[in-house]
Amino acid sequence: MLTHPTHDRLIALGLTGMAKALEDQRRQPEIAALAFEERIAMMIDREALERENKRLTTRLKFACLRQSAVIEDVDMKAPRGLDKALFQKLAGGDWIDRHHNLIVIGPTGVGKSWLACALGHKACRDDRSVSYQRVPRLFDALTLARGDGRHARLLKSLARVELLILDDWGIATLTHDQSRDLLEIVDDRHNRGSTIVTSQLPVDHWHEVIANPTVADAILDRLVHNAHRLTLNGDSMRKAAAKRSALDATPPP
Repeated sequence: MLTHPTHDRLIALGLTGMAKALEDQRRQPEIAALAFEERIAMMIDREALERENKRLTTRLKFACLRQSAVIEDVDMKAPRGLDKALFQKLAGGDWIDRHHNLIVIGPTGVGKSWLACALGHKACRDDRSVSYQRVPRLFDALTLARGDGRHARLLKSLARVELLILDDWGIATLTHDQSRDLLEIVDDRHNRGSTIVTSQLPVDHWHEVIANPTVADAILDRLVHNAHRLTLNGDSMRKAAAKRSALDATPPP
């Protein structure tokens, strides 16, 4: 008799998971054979799961990951020089707790962004805050923010996340303002958060992208020295996938 009022009260209290579990139990007559504590435990478990899923949805929405990638789908057999042991260790996330960085280097198409997004997705699943930023667009956004008064606010938001992904770094030489912005970002995050950087450019050539040698030294000192590294090689996986698709689409003779 009190089922419906209880359901409504659970909804009003924001306990939607428990409300759904209660409705499920009402549709299962055999549930009456369970003890009261067991039925309550099932409702609490459902509520915890609902809240975990909501947090994950919120985390992923904020992260804006470029690729729908998960670590379980990483192709460990692809011939690209992926250090499997290191990647499995990175998937555990302990390096994020220690505020270490990760640098992923390799030619276009070998899956740098995909791997970074897979690690970002895992961090979201582990209830960590993540933000994906493609570097050229980030610099455009910072330039606009400098003009309309949001510059400091944007830098602050980048400093707060537990894992920042900077994708496609080193495509073009940085301007003075871009170099200063990058220094502010890595300095704010140094020993406070973790950063993944993907680039086609080997680390030895990063100085060439930053015109001011002093600023370059400061950026690399904060970004590189406590960083894990994944160095990839081989042919473009996108090109190989396109070839496979073309072969699959070819009608039999």
